[in-house]
Amino acid sequence: MLEALLTSTTIVALAEIGDKTQLLAIVLAARFKRPMPIILGILVATLANHFLAALLGSVAAGWFDGPAFRYAVAVGFLAMAAWTLVPDKFDDDEAPSVSRGGAFLTTLIAFFLVEMGDKTQVATIALGARYHDAIAVTAGTTLGMMLANVPAVLLGGELVKRVPLGVVRTVAAVLFAALGLWLLLATAGIL
Repeated sequence: MLEALLTSTTIVALAEIGDKTQLLAIVLAARFKRPMPIILGILVATLANHFLAALLGSVAAGWFDGPAFRYAVAVGFLAMAAWTLVPDKFDDDEAPSVSRGGAFLTTLIAFFLVEMGDKTQVATIALGARYHDAIAVTAGTTLGMMLANVPAVLLGGELVKRVPLGVVRTVAAVLFAALGLWLLLATAGIL
């Protein structure tokens, strides 16, 4: 359980830096200038989205558990390594408009929807499949999202200017690749 929590936290925290949802957090912080409702919206949206993703991965792994499925999960981690190296961009037309629901509701809905099919959601599905523990994976990926997004909400554009996103993407890619290679070798019986 601890391995699932720590691995999930590390991978998602690094993968989230420079990701579209982190850019969304900065946009929302600039628009609303109310950090607490934005942070709470990110937390609730991430818990809901990532629990469903981790549960999907865990259930799928239970149904398809076997060498072919483990190889597919390993290849998925390797694909995530490559995907992580591609920088995300957030277009102005994708930014949520200010709604009557306020900062919390706007953040909750926007984060939940923008996270669909995002790198961190796909990683959460793969982590759920790898660890068969939706609770630990959800806790870890949510912690990783919060570690990356709370500073983005509080510090906004200054953080993006100072963090070398290329280095962070490379470290995240190396972690995804290492996990994928380890799973490939373990499934092949080499480890």
